[in-house]
Amino acid sequence: MPRTPRLMLPGVPLHITQRGVNKGIIFLNDEDRHHFRCLLREALQSGNITLHAFVLMDNHVHLLVTARSTLGLSCAMRRLGQCYVQYFNLRHRRCGPLWQGRFKSCLVQSEEYLLKAMRYIELNPVRAAMVQRAENHRWSSVHTHLALGQDPLVSPHPAYLALGSDPAERGLAYRAWLEAGIPAEELAQLRSYAQQERALGDERFQRMVEITLGRRGKVQARGRPRRMTDPAGSA
Repeated sequence: MPRTPRLMLPGVPLHITQRGVNKGIIFLNDEDRHHFRCLLREALQSGNITLHAFVLMDNHVHLLVTARSTLGLSCAMRRLGQCYVQYFNLRHRRCGPLWQGRFKSCLVQSEEYLLKAMRYIELNPVRAAMVQRAENHRWSSVHTHLALGQDPLVSPHPAYLALGSDPAERGLAYRAWLEAGIPAEELAQLRSYAQQERALGDERFQRMVEITLGRRGKVQARGRPRRMTDPAGSA
């Protein structure tokens, strides 16, 4: 059975998640993480992809990107995944798959929803009890957003830049945003949209995605799925 095409619109941000097979470890040490960053930089350049936020966990990664084309994104992620598996298996004397299937991606509406996705990504180490504060995790874009440093991989999104007139002001505003935490309802929403690979945003954004791509934009409720009516109105 052919794979379902992913929801993707050129220029619209995507929240990407890639997990280790059976939730297994994909980074054993900082050398692994450093090598992954090098491969990620090459993949971003080859696919004309902009990275807005990221975090490298022990058994998965989160990326928030804007891609110019579906083909460019797919090729770049495939190249990244394959090259890293080859490196990891050789370095750690193992064989077999490392990733749990293909990467998942979720369209993200700009402004409020994009900042929610950024906060979700960068607070991952805190939720996992790896660190007490987000900036204590080295392998994350949070240091750029808190104005603690500038990661050359990261290109701040306009929604983040709108938080202040200079880096210090934006850093203070974003720190307050992080420290406000994620409400339980918002956390559940972010997780469900990422898992089902839908379009995270308001109803107008989701309807635009559905009309443009002819596929469901909202998360599917539990139970037997209903047939979606296409934009022309036919079943």
